[in-house]
Amino acid sequence: MSIKLVAIDVDGTLLNSSKEVTVPVIKAIHQAKKQGVKIVICTGRPLSGVKDLLKQLGLDDQSDQFVVSFGGAMVQKTNGEILSEQPISYDSYLQLELLARQKQLHFHAISHDRIYTADRDIGHYTVYESLIAKLEISYRTPAELRQTRLIKAMFIDDPQRLTQAMTDWEPFRQLEDQVAFTKSSPFYLEANARGVNKGHALQLLARKLQLTENEIMAIGDEGNDLSMIIYAGLGVAMGNAIPKVKAAANWQTADNDHDGVAVALNNYVINN
Repeated sequence: MSIKLVAIDVDGTLLNSSKEVTVPVIKAIHQAKKQGVKIVICTGRPLSGVKDLLKQLGLDDQSDQFVVSFGGAMVQKTNGEILSEQPISYDSYLQLELLARQKQLHFHAISHDRIYTADRDIGHYTVYESLIAKLEISYRTPAELRQTRLIKAMFIDDPQRLTQAMTDWEPFRQLEDQVAFTKSSPFYLEANARGVNKGHALQLLARKLQLTENEIMAIGDEGNDLSMIIYAGLGVAMGNAIPKVKAAANWQTADNDHDGVAVALNNYVINN
């Protein structure tokens, strides 16, 4: 198997517990890139939320390097050019926002350049998302967002509260003909347009680059990485991955605090 593209999740995969990229991981990515392998960051964040990481990895602002953002809703060149985009509909947003109020969960939606919440009591996880995504937060009523292009939405709350709300899944299930739900962290339940996921986004990019799935390796740890782990010819689970990801993967690497991405690259990509 000759790997020509490596898709790498960010939180819990590329980043360690201190939210840093370790030196061995940086070195391994630079070496893989030097061999002509495409390194594609695949994240729930917008491009603005990974710009600094892309610079650190020598991938930023280029017309021949790519990033999958918003959980697969957008495929872009790292210079910002959009190759594909699948936003959620306004009607889907309204139903999701209503469900959040019924479940008494904090909720926000994200456009290209801003986070919107209809809750004046802004949740601290929305503030956290604003910091990592590098997007400002605006309060808007649902009616005021009618003309806004929303890429995805997120239920964001304390893990115990979110898990409890998800125990009764039926209200969420009723929306699954319109949106795709993925659990990306203990405190995030993301909602994209139906059919949107990292695996489908990778498939679109692979078609553009004329690559087969057997030439792709995907590395991840959470539920929103599952689709790309399954799609890739070589799916790699981090040592800290959830059980479903480990079960779906072809191989398990070290955890994110022990250079798991570097271990995978050194085993399957560098000088192979």
